[in-house]
Amino acid sequence: METITDFQQQIELALKNKKYGSNPKELYEPIEYIMSLGGKRMRPVFVFVGCDFFGGDTSNAIHPALAIELFHNFTLVHDDIMDKAPLRRNQSTVHEKWDENTAILSGDAIMIKAYQELCKYNTDILPQLLKIFSNTAIKVCEGQQLDMNFEKLAKVSIPQYLKMIELKTAVLLGGSLEMGALIGGADEINAQLLYEFGKHIGIAFQLQDDILDVYADTEKFGKQKGGDIVSNKKTYLLLKAMEMADSNRYLKEELHQWIHAPQFVPKEKVEAITSIYNFLNIKELARNEMKKHYDTALTFLENIPVNKMKKENLITIADSLMVREV
Repeated sequence: METITDFQQQIELALKNKKYGSNPKELYEPIEYIMSLGGKRMRPVFVFVGCDFFGGDTSNAIHPALAIELFHNFTLVHDDIMDKAPLRRNQSTVHEKWDENTAILSGDAIMIKAYQELCKYNTDILPQLLKIFSNTAIKVCEGQQLDMNFEKLAKVSIPQYLKMIELKTAVLLGGSLEMGALIGGADEINAQLLYEFGKHIGIAFQLQDDILDVYADTEKFGKQKGGDIVSNKKTYLLLKAMEMADSNRYLKEELHQWIHAPQFVPKEKVEAITSIYNFLNIKELARNEMKKHYDTALTFLENIPVNKMKKENLITIADSLMVREV
């Protein structure tokens, strides 16, 4: 039985041996650079996992898995430009290392390379895979636009936020599993059930990230504590706090002052808003929402006619790829 490590190694080897092009080097060097920055390769792994879940030959999953990883990195290159992010995995982002125009064009080329890679899986189900891939890709773009819209909106509802993270983050996990399921021989109904499992797992883990940003051990997770608070990012925690503070004038005013403060000491802002979260029990409410989506994912898994051991292995895999200690 192949393990997650086996799948990750197959992906890394394939990426290491992959040639994207050589001329003009300004187009292809950024592609080689972003694809070499590593990571857990979670999304392409899920293609392998979906295939294996239905007893398929996982060697058939390599090209669709690479297509998913290429698409994911295309989104990273363009997201970093939009976010004006200087670092990606502790290395300079593509637009910082080169320039914005180069990053835009190289990102476009990565997307085209993703389709070329997927088309190498030239079998009867290729039209189905292309449909899933394209639908997933456009949903991710919709999610990113919603996220950008939220930066300008004074009020965003919890349902709006959950829809945004479903589109921006979760559908790609679901789509990866669904494609893998079809490659593994699943029918469309069971492939769709596995998609729903992956989608709700993705929502749960994005909510987990919201919590970890505020409450994680910074040494353990290697990220700035309260970064979302400092940047006024509309996470589940902030939106829930704003919703609950509507009935408490003091808290509403304090939140408003910190959110709209033109100047502040970041540590003080993080401590003040975290204190409000604690008073309102926001962490526990976020954990409940996370658990709701995690449990929903399990209900879809239960309806798939695959033996219990395979289902338990899939849950273990999902948990191992994403830290769940909150």
